[in-house]
Amino acid sequence: MRRWLPPLLALALAACSHPSAPSSASVPARAPSPSVHATVAGAPVLAQGGTTVVRAGGPRFLLYDRPGPGARRVGTVAATNDWQEPLWLPAVSGFVDHQGTTWFRVRLPIRPNGTTGWVRGDQVTTRVRHDRIVVDLSAHRLRRVDAGHTVEDLSVGVGAAATPTAPGRFFVWARVPTGDPAGPYGVFVLGLSGFSNVITEWAGGGRMAIHGTADPSDRGHDVSHGCVRVYNPQMEDLTDVPLGTPVWIHA
Repeated sequence: MRRWLPPLLALALAACSHPSAPSSASVPARAPSPSVHATVAGAPVLAQGGTTVVRAGGPRFLLYDRPGPGARRVGTVAATNDWQEPLWLPAVSGFVDHQGTTWFRVRLPIRPNGTTGWVRGDQVTTRVRHDRIVVDLSAHRLRRVDAGHTVEDLSVGVGAAATPTAPGRFFVWARVPTGDPAGPYGVFVLGLSGFSNVITEWAGGGRMAIHGTADPSDRGHDVSHGCVRVYNPQMEDLTDVPLGTPVWIHA
């Protein structure tokens, strides 16, 4: 990655530094979820033992107010992030209407945290992720879990008291090598779908990230503007985490 990337990161990941405006999106109205256990030809809509993620078939995800015939389109979300990487959105439920159309309710990388929207199954491609990341804020631990087994268990730095890391269910929104291990983002950045609950005035709204740090003393402390800091040698082991991987941050 070219040396100008750290300033670009500073324009895109706000809870770590100063971000750029995120991809524009219209926030859809919330709708109750139909049966999470709906099936297609006897098979569950969502994968068992993993997380179903979806990728848009065009330049934008088309979002609907509810699943089923007569559903109204209420917004869109860009199909790529600021680095033109294709987004994979995790599905939290699935539904098949009486006409046989599959629908997915997916997590969206926009404010407010926890926003979801419905997409049509015939407008997206699906894949299954078996990785997930779990961050325990009080313990200052990050675990990477693959197929039910913990493969990484790391001591990390998290948000300071005035700028805490927001808890919630998120996903990996971007994967960016920095080219500057000694810089503010260390060797690599996993940009997240979620935002700081207290940093809102910066352009971009305070997007959070899991990123490297060259300072080993960050581990185990409340030191960041809301991001999760991983010591560089350990962050190297997270560079293969795929887009769309679920990230659960809890107290």
